[in-house]
Amino acid sequence: MMRLFSLLGALFALGGLGSGCALTRPGSLDARAHTPRREQLTVLFVADLHAQLRAHPELFWRDGQERIEEAGGFARVAAAIQRIRAERGGDVLVLDAGDTLQGSGAAALTEGRALIEPLNALGLDGAVPGNWEVVYGPEVLRQRARELKHPLIAANLRDARSGERLFPPYLVKEVGGVKVAVVGFTDPDVPRRQPPGYSQGLRYDGPEALPALVREVREREGAQVVLLMTHVGLAKAVGLAARVPGVDVHLSGDTHERTEVPIEQAGSWVVEPGAFGSFLGRLDLWVEAGKVVDRRWELIELTASRFPEDPEVARLVDAALAPHEEALAPAVGHTGVTLARYAVVENPLDNVLADAIRAAGGTQIGLSNGFRFGTPLLPGPVREADLWNVFPIVNKLKTGKVSGRQLRAFWEQELENVFAKDPEKRFGGWLPRPSGMTLRFRAGAPKGQRLLALEVGGEPVDDARLYTVTACEREGDAPDMVCRIPGVQEPRVLDVDAHEALRRFLAGKPRLHDALEGRAVGEDLPPVLRTQQLPQ
Repeated sequence: MMRLFSLLGALFALGGLGSGCALTRPGSLDARAHTPRREQLTVLFVADLHAQLRAHPELFWRDGQERIEEAGGFARVAAAIQRIRAERGGDVLVLDAGDTLQGSGAAALTEGRALIEPLNALGLDGAVPGNWEVVYGPEVLRQRARELKHPLIAANLRDARSGERLFPPYLVKEVGGVKVAVVGFTDPDVPRRQPPGYSQGLRYDGPEALPALVREVREREGAQVVLLMTHVGLAKAVGLAARVPGVDVHLSGDTHERTEVPIEQAGSWVVEPGAFGSFLGRLDLWVEAGKVVDRRWELIELTASRFPEDPEVARLVDAALAPHEEALAPAVGHTGVTLARYAVVENPLDNVLADAIRAAGGTQIGLSNGFRFGTPLLPGPVREADLWNVFPIVNKLKTGKVSGRQLRAFWEQELENVFAKDPEKRFGGWLPRPSGMTLRFRAGAPKGQRLLALEVGGEPVDDARLYTVTACEREGDAPDMVCRIPGVQEPRVLDVDAHEALRRFLAGKPRLHDALEGRAVGEDLPPVLRTQQLPQ
């Protein structure tokens, strides 16, 4: 017993017991005192809202099953953000990867002004301007940026004359005890991808400056977490991840991809959160000693069954849309089937649009761009508002004559734009949509060797023969350019635009189809291709 008291006395003398401390192994107190604190950063992320202020039908798919539910709308996006803010005690960073101010009738009629108050109510921390943000011209883009409560960021968008950046290259903010930097980058292909007149007076740089900017925010700004937010599309984002080291997560926009599982590239994650406000991406990062030690990603479906609408934002949306309801409400036709656009190669909605364009031009071939925007049209009346969702710009139609050889070259290039193995060579949207013409191809074949068969009116294309074609005029294109086909003979701009073509077509009460018609078939692709992220 005396020996026990002696041992305890020695321990007290050495500071091993007393002052509320427990008996521990030597060195364990020091280890616990220096254990780094773990902080959690939550990032909420939307992209490609395309001015869809109100809830709308949305097509969801998983494991071969499809369903349509009401989803999206700024009021529902706001409610989801607020729920997660409350869960995290306000420690949330909310970001938008662009293509926000364009895509609906109200947006077009006000050059994006109708979006400002509802958008400001979302409480965004920053956004990247998308390729469609220039649709109203550079001066309007600058004005809208001044009206927003959150900053636009873009490292590579400059005034052509002065060379000065339009917006800061990055955003740095402390959230939940974590210092985070968001570097912004928008699509450098805008002057070629959009009608050139939209971006006149602007200069788009490539990604060469990004590695230095990432180092700058790490070393000079002291960022513990670096996010690269881009509007270049998922394939190019994956390619950039390998070229820009030091990025923890790459937040991608543009291609409307629904990333269920993050794509890992060079130690970074690449994710994209769908489109139209139908989804919210949630990224949780855990940081210790200035480094990310754990990550979690969730793609949240913003359906009416899961999330209510925030009443105050709903009121702002109603007020923004009220002045335009009368102009956008009239019915212009009817559909007896559901028309949706979500497919890379062929879809029922674009078949209708291409048919309308061909009928308006009275030509053998009609071509529509491979647009991604436009939510599903359910059976019932087709209204003026739907025309803007399907085709949110007003372009006159243009006709001309092209040779079979030109048609082959056009399709080979467009197939390369969509399916190039090198992500840097991908360009624009999905495959153009033909009417009066069919093609069969192999997406995985080398450039220039993808076409297997090309027919017009059911007959194989003759390289030497001339064919008549109608497509949309693009502001700033060369006079002899039609739908990116150069050297067109006898080009002529019509007084009819794409909306009027649809009105006339639907007025004839055509029988519309919700099934694919084999207009464009990739023999090495699934019947319905939802993504461009194909295994290489």
